[in-house]
Amino acid sequence: MSKVFVNIALSLDGFTSPEGMTLDHWSDPGYKNWGAKWGGLMRWLINTQYFRENLKFGPGGETGPVNDLVRSTTERIGANIMGYRMFEQGEASWPEEAPFHTPVYVLTHKQREPWVRPGGTTFFFLNDGPEKALALARESAGGKDIRISGGANVIQQYLKMNVVEELEIALSPVFFGTGRRLFENLNEPGPQFKIDSVLNGPAATHLRYVRQ
Repeated sequence: MSKVFVNIALSLDGFTSPEGMTLDHWSDPGYKNWGAKWGGLMRWLINTQYFRENLKFGPGGETGPVNDLVRSTTERIGANIMGYRMFEQGEASWPEEAPFHTPVYVLTHKQREPWVRPGGTTFFFLNDGPEKALALARESAGGKDIRISGGANVIQQYLKMNVVEELEIALSPVFFGTGRRLFENLNEPGPQFKIDSVLNGPAATHLRYVRQ
């Protein structure tokens, strides 16, 4: 049966994205230095061979355990769920062949027809809440796993629903100070996890937690 998991990068002070990283300032990465902060957060991924292959950036990139981790995580995904804010930012920056290659269910209050992209990615825009999105993701995942892609608010919704079975966190050695925090607005008591594995990479520590 499909597992529901979170896979995300996190700053040392608990932020998933820096302040200023919004569509209003998308063309100005120097605003509050959000571009450099985001690059520092994601350097571990951008440098991998598999990431470059997946986004068709050309040959090159780092191989090794982190690259293998990125590949295995991507290959286990049968469907993605994300919020509309994350989608909007991706729509402005993803290549024509979006890097998911699965159905992607976008939680939103807006009405929009499905958006089909080359390479097997179709975005479905849902107004019926996170439960409906998860049900549709399970139907379309073909037995593979479901990634809650983000942003932080969407991940929090699924943590509150108590359906997240695994957390994969790439902890980057950067500090944002302000931005969007991952672990807030949660119910008490929160979900219980245990450490499953730790991989020390040159640009991040990769932590995997599973439900107890």
